Amino acid sequence: MTTEQQSNGAERLCETLIVQGVDVCFANPGTSEMHFVAALDRRPDMRCVLGLSEGVVTGAADGYGRMADKPAATLLHLGPGLANGLANLHNAKRARTPVINVVGDHATYHLKFDAPLASDIDGLARPMSDWVGRATHPDKLPSEAADAWEAAVSMPGVATLILPADIAWNKAQGGSIKPRQRAALPPVEMAKIKAAAADLRQPGRTVLLLGGRALRAGTLQRIAAICAKTGAEFMAETFNARIERGQGRVPVRKLPYYVDPALARLRGVERIILVDARPPVAFFAYPDKPSLMNEEGSRITTLVGHHEDLADAIERLADEVGAAETAPLPGGGVKEPPAFDPGPLTADTACAIVAASLPDGAIVTDESVSSGRMFFEASYNAPAHDYMQLTGGSIGIGLPLATGAAVACPDRRVVCLQADGSAMYTVQALWTQARERLDVTTVILSNRRYAILENEMANVGVQDYGANARRMLTFDDPALDWISLARGHGVEAARAQTGAELADLLRSSFRRRGPFLVEAVI
Repeated sequence: MTTEQQSNGAERLCETLIVQGVDVCFANPGTSEMHFVAALDRRPDMRCVLGLSEGVVTGAADGYGRMADKPAATLLHLGPGLANGLANLHNAKRARTPVINVVGDHATYHLKFDAPLASDIDGLARPMSDWVGRATHPDKLPSEAADAWEAAVSMPGVATLILPADIAWNKAQGGSIKPRQRAALPPVEMAKIKAAAADLRQPGRTVLLLGGRALRAGTLQRIAAICAKTGAEFMAETFNARIERGQGRVPVRKLPYYVDPALARLRGVERIILVDARPPVAFFAYPDKPSLMNEEGSRITTLVGHHEDLADAIERLADEVGAAETAPLPGGGVKEPPAFDPGPLTADTACAIVAASLPDGAIVTDESVSSGRMFFEASYNAPAHDYMQLTGGSIGIGLPLATGAAVACPDRRVVCLQADGSAMYTVQALWTQARERLDVTTVILSNRRYAILENEMANVGVQDYGANARRMLTFDDPALDWISLARGHGVEAARAQTGAELADLLRSSFRRRGPFLVEAVI
């Protein structure tokens, strides 16, 4: 498009996003966004992906950003459209995923009339965004959009730009748009490097608690070398945006979800050093149990935060402790995945079969909640893969996360390990997978109940409960028909009730193009 053709604010916004390398827009637009839709229509270099609910849109942007390491845009309709997508923006914010939301608003002069869809968009956006801005003039949109991009990539995090309709449709001056450069992350102070090195040399147990970028393969290799040299331990946070793992990579264990096993894992640990991680806090409060899962008297310090140069900090720490360039893989290297039971399916055998069947280079999105807890252990020696999971606890992320990952990495098979209850929150993602011909294999772990809540009833001390409570924890009457649900969204599907059936269906799905869903009845 020539500058002469760029005639309004919407076109300037679109051009700025493309100049900054944002070339995917997940969208569910409405009337106030039509000028931006028209601008997108004139730019075939921007891929537009429709989601049939805003939770699909924002969850897909999260999956895309985690795998592409750059933001996608979302296009959302006014405050209610944004509100529909907030749950998965909460997850994206917790994952520190770069996302740029474009949220339409009424024309500036129309707001005073309090039309039915008017709302406090700024107030809605703020809790789930790291940056909120409002477009003020068509000529300022290139700068304002670049501010949103810079915020998304530098934190990294969720940036929300509110676009009033008249700012989108009013005439704008042309001219070339120069890309804004990404600012370098600040280095960690040398005093913190030396303090961490001193802690690592101390007798007793020291743990490096890892999150974020610390869980990429190259960085994990250096951290393993540091621990091999000093005798320290390392483990990942319970819920992580992305872990590069599998054969040929350093295996990392996660801090358990439940409080008692987590307390046991950290018992006797005298020092915890956070590496792009948060303190080990329990997901919920429980009667007579602590909120922090480290022992009283143990010390928590931060080596590097998410806004600092992690790679540089790890290299300097390795130099400070005299760590070797690489560390051998624990346990003597690669092992074969465990054998699985071909008989009737249980949650554990289903997880073992998925782990044993993964194709090389797969991307796994895990929202299996309670039924898939065994998968992480079973897949330590699976072929090399990326593992993404629910980060903020707001269910309904699995199917959209897989959708966005498949858009970001079209040459890799995405395997979505999905609980049936949470899948219903954003089941419309299956339609987007079908429309975009995405290579996603979804495994629904179908136990027809909220098993996690049954566990939580016991955790809060409720051992016996009756029909009223049970009706809020189960959905087997009527049972969800996942084959019909998938086919109704354009996705081919089949049901597996034995291990042999599940293994056969997985292998078949990996040989074909496009999405496929397997209901694993457990």
